[in-house]
Amino acid sequence: MHPLDRLFRFAIPIGAVAVLVTMITVGWVAEPDRFVLGYAPKQPIPFSHRLHAGQMRIPCLYCHTNATRSRYATVPAVQTCMNCHRYAKTDNVYIKELAAIYESNKPLLWKRIYELPDHVYFDHRPHVNSGIACQSCHGDVQDMDRVRRVMNMRMGHCLACHRDPRRYLPPGSPIQAGPTNCNACHR
Repeated sequence: MHPLDRLFRFAIPIGAVAVLVTMITVGWVAEPDRFVLGYAPKQPIPFSHRLHAGQMRIPCLYCHTNATRSRYATVPAVQTCMNCHRYAKTDNVYIKELAAIYESNKPLLWKRIYELPDHVYFDHRPHVNSGIACQSCHGDVQDMDRVRRVMNMRMGHCLACHRDPRRYLPPGSPIQAGPTNCNACHR
C-alpha cells in the first residue's frame, strides 16, 4: 500500500466532511432569517398600525418623517404622537402613559423591527424619494396591529430589486435599475 493511500482514502474525505459540517453549522446558527422573519416584539406601549395607517389613513411619512431626508426612517418622537393624543383618546390607559412620558421629557424606547448588520449601508432617502412604497419592504403595515418583520433581509432580496425594480416603482418611473456594485451597500 502506498503511503499516500491512507491520506486519500481517509484523511482527506474526513477533513472535507468536517469542513462541510462546520460550514453548514455556522451558516445555520448565524442565519438571521431563521431567527427574525416574523419578529414582532412587544412594544412599551401597544401601537396599532392597522388603526393609524389603515383605518385612519395616516401616511407613513407623517410619523416616520426622516425617511425622506435621512438615512434612517426613525421611530417618531413622543411629540409626534402627542400632536393628536393631546386631544384624542386622552382617557385611554396607554395614552395616559404616553402623556406621562411626554411630560417627563423621557424618550419612549420602541423596539426596532428592522436592523441591518454594521457592514451594510442602507439609505431610506433614495428609495422613498424615488416613489418606492414603504410596503414594498415593510409589508402591508396598514393591516398589522403589531408590526412584524416580513422582508427577507438577505443581500439577494435587495439585489433582485436593484436589478429589476419595476415591480416596486410606480408606473412610469424613469428608474431602470439600482446600483449593484459592492460599494453601493458595503462601505
